Amino acid sequence: MAPAPEPLGMTVHSLRAPQLDDAVESDDPKRRRSGRWKMLLVLLMCAAPVIASYFTYFVIRPEGRTNYSTLILPTRTMPALALRTLDGAPVTSASLRGQWLLVVVAPSTCDEACQKRLFTQRQLREMLGRERDRLDKVWLVTDAGELSPQLRVAMQAGVPTQVLRVDAVALSQWLQPEAGRDLQEHMFVVDPMGEWMMRVPANAEPARVKRDLDKLLRASSFWDTPGR
Repeated sequence: MAPAPEPLGMTVHSLRAPQLDDAVESDDPKRRRSGRWKMLLVLLMCAAPVIASYFTYFVIRPEGRTNYSTLILPTRTMPALALRTLDGAPVTSASLRGQWLLVVVAPSTCDEACQKRLFTQRQLREMLGRERDRLDKVWLVTDAGELSPQLRVAMQAGVPTQVLRVDAVALSQWLQPEAGRDLQEHMFVVDPMGEWMMRVPANAEPARVKRDLDKLLRASSFWDTPGR
């Protein structure tokens, strides 16, 4: 005769109540410091390609290699400028990041010298050949005046120039002219991270500026790609 089945038994195990010591242990200063170092290491790894390319361009220079334009060291981060389109629509300065920028600064009247710089800006981009899609043309207009119809049309010809209004005082806290010059006499090079890093001389020779741009784009080719 088969034995009768035994009744199902249940055992309740007690759990250790959380102790104050556990919370103290998880808040160990050593662990906090370790976490901070790990975070800094991750940030450094992300920035390493940019640092390497700038080190190559700024420091490792073969004998006789010189730059025509003025390098800005340290670079200067683009502030949160209150930018607007010609029609008054707000534009965030952060939206300009992700591309190399060749910047012209001038009032809306844009005299003959200004128009020459805008023409040079357009020509320099085209002279970059297959690398030209990595560089955007920007004209920062420093007043509230209206552009002439001819200028509006010219800015839309070919690859359009991004024309934005900016407060002149706020802009002067970021971009600076050469001593004895006005801001509008230069062009300015801004990298894809929004760092102003080069100032083109007044009355610049396009061929020599083009060589500077070639060097920059070549040095950054392994971390920067066309388009935002």
